[in-house]
Amino acid sequence: MSDITIKVEAPRGEDDDARVSVVSLYQKQNKVYARAVSGWFAGWRWALVWITQLVFYGLPWLDWGSRQAVLFDLGSRRFYILGLVLYPQDFIYLTGLLIVSAYSLFLFTAVAGRLWCGFACPQTVYTEIFMWVERHLEGDRTKRIRLDTGPWNANKLLRKGGKHLVWVAIGLWTGLTFVGYFTPIRQLVPAAFSMGLGPWETFWVLFYGFATYGNAGWMREQVCKYMCPYARFQSVMFDKDTLIISYDAERGEPRGTRSRKAALGASGLGSCIDCNLCVQVCPTGIDIRNGLQYECIGCAACVDVCNGVMDKMKYPRGLIRYDTQSAMQQRLGRSGMLGRILRPRILVYTTVLVLIVSALATSLWLRSPFKVDIVRDRGVMARVVDDGWVENVYGLQIMNATEQVQRYTIAASGLPQLTTDQKGDITVDPAQARWVAVAVRVPPEAATQAGAGTHTIQFTVERIPGQPEEALRTVVEKSTFMVPR
Repeated sequence: MSDITIKVEAPRGEDDDARVSVVSLYQKQNKVYARAVSGWFAGWRWALVWITQLVFYGLPWLDWGSRQAVLFDLGSRRFYILGLVLYPQDFIYLTGLLIVSAYSLFLFTAVAGRLWCGFACPQTVYTEIFMWVERHLEGDRTKRIRLDTGPWNANKLLRKGGKHLVWVAIGLWTGLTFVGYFTPIRQLVPAAFSMGLGPWETFWVLFYGFATYGNAGWMREQVCKYMCPYARFQSVMFDKDTLIISYDAERGEPRGTRSRKAALGASGLGSCIDCNLCVQVCPTGIDIRNGLQYECIGCAACVDVCNGVMDKMKYPRGLIRYDTQSAMQQRLGRSGMLGRILRPRILVYTTVLVLIVSALATSLWLRSPFKVDIVRDRGVMARVVDDGWVENVYGLQIMNATEQVQRYTIAASGLPQLTTDQKGDITVDPAQARWVAVAVRVPPEAATQAGAGTHTIQFTVERIPGQPEEALRTVVEKSTFMVPR
């Protein structure tokens, strides 16, 4: 361990030795033994654990027609989300989704602090699951402390080993499910049990499984305190009307132990009996009575346990509660506190969020069932062919974004007597793309009239009427036609 010496100026009259203090440069991280808690907020936290994990583990097993309902097929560059088939050209939708997620986080944080962190963040969810396993195999807080400080024996080895085996199994299954969003899971799971996974699938299963095991089993609160950037900039999104976990110091102080039979205030003490249960249940190991701290993830475990203590003491609940700084300072009631939620910041966030979601939904609703990319054939420039006709060659990629076979026609316009060599229909299989070479020609007199150089033309690709699902759709894309000198 390394130490550094810091000179601290002491008040005049004190001993000179008080001017020097030694501060440890590296401090050992004390393990947090979080106590189990039950209550209204704990129930909500577990409800979200179940909901998020049923979605995460169950969604890859759902089918949509003859394919997996949600599949991000990177090999073929197709992204299937229920009835949607997206291509890399639809990257704008991912951008929109990220913007919606960011504004939602801003909005929820401004209204009620770190609700995401305390109830739905994957780190919180998997830590809850891993702690549940730990409590069932090693016992609650006191038993775990005794087990860790006690000597190694058969009982300790069995409990510790069993816990880590279950943790590893959960981590690996989580990694396998994660990869199942990119490789069809009905093929992935049998391959995993028969040791037939490919190198990339093996890497990501092990990587994601190890990350889950390490973050939720070992690092836990350290991820929230030191690795997650959200803890560092959350204060920028807070104001005095943000709902946060708050300790009512005016009511609770001075704190001290007393008999259950003692009347509130009879001994000159506040409502806090200094039981320290709020510290013992905190997953990050902080004391909420010291005020708002960046380590607080807003899980409200301290609220549940304190309410239980108040019930036993027959004191009013709410010594620790969700409240705002304004309400605490001005002694506002619940209605007064909630009445200040619709402040300018919240209205701006909500308006922007509604506009973005509406635009994204409208774009998806009006999205064309096929796309067309046009690339000039770089190997075949403009050339003069039979009878003096000028020809340019193009590559058209037609992407069918529906679940049925579709047929298309191709036409070109923009120059007099412009023709193509495409006389028949182009058939594209469901959710597939097809490259088509198209030769475009103009007669000599039209080329002479247009003059040498580049000219803008349009390709019109139409779905043939009578196809299933949707009415005729047309896509028009521009390109350039070159006339040689």
